[in-house]
Amino acid sequence: MDLQGMLGQAMQMQQQMVQAQQELENTIVSGSAGGGLVTAKVTGTGDLVGLEIKPEAADPEDTETLADLVIAAVRDARAASDKLASEKMGPLAGGGMPDLGNLGNLFG
Repeated sequence: MDLQGMLGQAMQMQQQMVQAQQELENTIVSGSAGGGLVTAKVTGTGDLVGLEIKPEAADPEDTETLADLVIAAVRDARAASDKLASEKMGPLAGGGMPDLGNLGNLFG
């Protein structure tokens, strides 16, 4: 068993994960609701960084609908963020680690 090689692979994977995480933090995705009346912007890690509300969405007599539009826009943006994170982190999270199942044989 090549422990040095496995350690090198693990370190390389760690570096790739850190890089992917930084890319996600710096990427902005959008989601919208109400035909674009409300647009939410989130980072690839899901942090809300912007919210645009068109004036015609702000009816003082119907704030409940506006609240629903905001929630829907944020959910839409978060879904886009989750998809992006899955695309970036998926290959790193699944199956990239070396098989450590035989460590019991290491010592005899």
